[in-house]
Amino acid sequence: MSSTFGTLFRVSTFGESHCAAVGAVVDGVPARMRLAESDIQPQLDRRRPGQSEFSTPREEKDLVTILSGVENGLTLGTPVCLLVHNRDQRPGDYREMEAVPRPSHADYSYQVKYGIRASSGGGRSSARETIGRVAAGAIAEKYLAERFGVEIVAWVDGVGELEGGAVDLEGISRQEVDATAVRCPNRAAAESMMQLIGSVRDRKDSVGGVVRCVCRNLPAGLGEPVFDKLDALLAHAMLSLPAAKGFEIGSGFGGSRMLGSAHNDPFVQKEGRLGTVTNFSGGVQGGISNGEPVHFRVAFKPPATVSLPQQTAAFDGTETVLEAKGRHDPCIVPRAVPIVESMAALVLMDLVLRQEYRTK
Repeated sequence: MSSTFGTLFRVSTFGESHCAAVGAVVDGVPARMRLAESDIQPQLDRRRPGQSEFSTPREEKDLVTILSGVENGLTLGTPVCLLVHNRDQRPGDYREMEAVPRPSHADYSYQVKYGIRASSGGGRSSARETIGRVAAGAIAEKYLAERFGVEIVAWVDGVGELEGGAVDLEGISRQEVDATAVRCPNRAAAESMMQLIGSVRDRKDSVGGVVRCVCRNLPAGLGEPVFDKLDALLAHAMLSLPAAKGFEIGSGFGGSRMLGSAHNDPFVQKEGRLGTVTNFSGGVQGGISNGEPVHFRVAFKPPATVSLPQQTAAFDGTETVLEAKGRHDPCIVPRAVPIVESMAALVLMDLVLRQEYRTK
């Protein structure tokens, strides 16, 4: 079950980066919900390759087809199957990697685990696998927005040594995020980030970055102590993403340098409910949402596939120099933004259904 995520809202993704198609089967979608491809396509458009000079030049439209679970525009309560065809496959670009595992990629570890691997593009370890997550996340997002008014917005908070600057967590919108090709709402920072990514790309290298995300209008009470805490499940979801190497929620690692008296979030009356003056907790206390915005950050390493010559070894141990071919992102964080949003939606959707089941 390594390709399935969730308990009541269960998502199973399928497909490799250069096979005929990729997608997901989503079980647990509530019945009688209005759903069409047009509800899903916008997030896939934000994730797809070839959308700017700062992403891989692979040309894919990534048009989604709903194969099951919907009739006359309404969900049936049965599994929804989502399919996206791979149109611009070039498995020949990866011939050299059949014998030489890419440094810091999943080529070697997959080969060791299974005794075989999809050598073209990395197969399931490719970020192309995330298409199924994004498509399923769009369904979850639609339900959460209609049921609770939940808003999930992510943006690029850093590229390399560059930081994105302060952002209004209560007001940031996807329109502001998408106003720059690098998806950083701070235009001055975005310009510096684009220059850095362009420079790295021209040198045939890559660079990492950080995505920040906020989830607003969540009901209090989401999260299942002890092991399925909201923050624990978000960490699980985010660290399951390709190239993700770090996760922090609320004050994160910075909170470890504060005193308790400064870090605590005092309670106050807010529009008929208890709220907090500050939000160092990141909207989660004891693993359960407290009604404040949930905000967190995800760190992504530089893409492993670079065209610079690298001294390494082949599978047989022979020393060699690898100059990787193929089409790859010099920095993945601009396209990771909708993927982070989608994984957050999947976590929240599953916990909402679990809480509704409990209260009923």
